[in-house]
Amino acid sequence: MKDQDDRELLIPVDTEDLNKNMGNGFRTIELVTFLVLAVLKKFWKLCTSLALILLLTFWYYGGLLTLFLLMFALFGTFYNAQDMLLYYPDQPSHARLFVEQPSIMKLPFENHHIKTKDGVKINIVLIKHANPNAPTFIYFHGNAGNIGHRLPNAQGLHSLCGFNVLLVEYRGYGKSEGSPSESGLYLDAEAAMEFVLQRNDINKNKLLVFGRSLGGAVAIWLASQSRYTQHISVLIIENTFTSLPDIAKKIFDFYVLNLVPEFLYKNKFPSLRRIENIKIPTLFLSGMRDTLIPPKMMQKLHMMSAASKKQLSRFEDGTHNETWMCNGYYESLSRFVSEVLGSRAMSQANETEPRKPGGTMDV
Repeated sequence: MKDQDDRELLIPVDTEDLNKNMGNGFRTIELVTFLVLAVLKKFWKLCTSLALILLLTFWYYGGLLTLFLLMFALFGTFYNAQDMLLYYPDQPSHARLFVEQPSIMKLPFENHHIKTKDGVKINIVLIKHANPNAPTFIYFHGNAGNIGHRLPNAQGLHSLCGFNVLLVEYRGYGKSEGSPSESGLYLDAEAAMEFVLQRNDINKNKLLVFGRSLGGAVAIWLASQSRYTQHISVLIIENTFTSLPDIAKKIFDFYVLNLVPEFLYKNKFPSLRRIENIKIPTLFLSGMRDTLIPPKMMQKLHMMSAASKKQLSRFEDGTHNETWMCNGYYESLSRFVSEVLGSRAMSQANETEPRKPGGTMDV
């Protein structure tokens, strides 16, 4: 089973300008059609009511006020339709109906529904390792599917790396309540971290926070919170973006998007700005054949990171969704974690080692 991280966009690639322009034109038509149909389907009663209001306003008051109302309506549509373009909890079609359990891979697990600060119940699965001192890998997934689609990856992290794995299912995904939003995903991450910190059977000195694609932005937010910084040993991000406005301009390639101010974006996820202040040791896992999120964004995040120890691991055959299947993936991850935890253990041992009486010198 392949990891179902993100909805792939079919972006035609050709070396000839004519074919490229034709591809961009078809992509624009496809996007506009999708957006219009999605809005009409979800808000058709509201749309017809607004159309009637605009018609009556034009009839009685003229075109200027109607134009203002039309622009206001278009702004509202653009602002609220962004969630439909970002979050895909219904892909594949059964993703909200069926979530596979780790038992199908004979993995020991606990299934919990925990409450966030705003009262939403989210679904989490803890795959527990036999080793009581095993590092705990807190896993934030991409923008489609559910945590069951990440089980093959989780199995590798558990079996090959020796980690506990906590799979966090965002609100509105799988068996979790609510609907997704940027602030909501942050609350989900916070609830997952609190769950781990309240456990007595998890080593709090070996917490690893991981995020892939959209999950990378969630992981970076969590690592930027002063309340949790002291508890996170390693931050790991894979194929994620510098910010949502940046990736929107890249994917949709509309000139007009360059003119849209940032405050008009409902979801921002400003990872680049946040990572400049995160000093936690950070591993960047980048698939060089990622056609959705440019590898240059991962390189930029790595370059701007303030981490005390950082590493950019490139996988030449890695695509957006399948970098975790590349040779050397788990080895690279395990090596970095071992180096960080080993260095921290040595540092703590030196701090607790009793000092020798004054006047003596080691030779």
